[in-house]
Amino acid sequence: MDLASSKARERSMGWIRDKKMKLSWRASGCLHKNGKLVLKLAALFLFVGFCVRILSPSSADSMDHTETPLMIDKRDAPGLPVDKGDNLPAASQGQVIGAEECDLFTGDWIPNPSGPVYTNESCPFIESHQNCMKNGRPDTGYLYWRWIPRSCSLPQFDAKKFLELMRDKTWALIGDSISRNHVQSVLCLLSTVEKPIELYHDEEYRSRRWWIPAYNFTISVIWSPFLVKAAIFEDFNGVSTSEVKLYLDELDPKWTDIYQNLDYMIISTGKWFLKSSIYYEDGSIVGCHICDQSQNATELGFDFAYEKTLHKVMDFISRSGHKGLIFFRTSTPDHFENGEWHNGGGCPRTKPAREGEVGLNLLNKILRDIELKEFEKASKEARRNGVKLRLLDFTNLTLFRPDGHPGPYRQFQPFSHGEDAKVQNDCLHWCLPGPIDSWNDVIMQIVVNAVH
Repeated sequence: MDLASSKARERSMGWIRDKKMKLSWRASGCLHKNGKLVLKLAALFLFVGFCVRILSPSSADSMDHTETPLMIDKRDAPGLPVDKGDNLPAASQGQVIGAEECDLFTGDWIPNPSGPVYTNESCPFIESHQNCMKNGRPDTGYLYWRWIPRSCSLPQFDAKKFLELMRDKTWALIGDSISRNHVQSVLCLLSTVEKPIELYHDEEYRSRRWWIPAYNFTISVIWSPFLVKAAIFEDFNGVSTSEVKLYLDELDPKWTDIYQNLDYMIISTGKWFLKSSIYYEDGSIVGCHICDQSQNATELGFDFAYEKTLHKVMDFISRSGHKGLIFFRTSTPDHFENGEWHNGGGCPRTKPAREGEVGLNLLNKILRDIELKEFEKASKEARRNGVKLRLLDFTNLTLFRPDGHPGPYRQFQPFSHGEDAKVQNDCLHWCLPGPIDSWNDVIMQIVVNAVH
């Protein structure tokens, strides 16, 4: 996400309103009509909860706070879980059940007094824009939460066990800057056992590869923000000189050329499709999204390109005969409030959100609906062809963490010239350490079940 893509997102929203796309707006009217009923039900719910709370024994047992490295302020750690922990199903009280039996993606953020297993000082792989603590973020409470599924337990990522399972294996995370953010999290966790060695990087350090010699384990991040072939005319800061040229019938060889050599991969895309783009098929222009009128191209909307792209990607995967494990990750929601990237939007929250406090905006909902539809179709074909394709649906997991973004602390000491300084907020990427580390707990559990 950057200035150009944020403006494109705003124009995309305008385009949606003009075209009255796909989604019904009647829901708001229904909510208004049923407002009194909702208030009555809410009052009843609160009263019942209050009674249960009084009659139920509280969990007042204290836990010793394990000392964590420098830069972690334990004073910000939340209290121990009481309500959430007591209400978890019996299966989550120590029994680890198979991934097919457990919904790992429906759960709650539970206070975790022990905090993260690494810090910005112990991990050398955190890039500056995600290094929130070094950049001066004053609060650390966002570090003390864990994602816990409601129907089973979820062990924390065990770097040593993971590396033992992945001996002589090759991984790749394929996609945009969120994939780059994610690979930093994985590297930080793995470095608690052995520091990965960088083997390769492209000129802009967007595609990179690392190796852990003791386990002969290789992990890469492949920069392919559209997954199809694209000509992008912008610099590293997102300043564009022309529309993106998207070739919807040609997959990006940066990932397809190495596809069969990978044992595991996580593929994702999303927000880049909101950019101003011209669409090509068979070498000819077929349409565009918010493009210059001089292009004389038909406005088709980003959803046209997104659906076409994901259909082609999923068709390639499901028919590939690949013998490894392939994850498709849904796009992640952002948490801009009171504006967007380019016009003062921010993400000032310091705690996870509760149900009802946050929701998917229209753009994120359109992206997600397309992702789930195309994945569902492809997964059936993949099963018939013996291809192991799995969904990583982190939407709910990330939706409730508006506190986990860099915000103004994407840059070093943003308020060094005064609290009123005009700063750029990042409410899309994730602080490290931070909520994105919990993705790896889920991924490891799926991998463990697949291996065994």
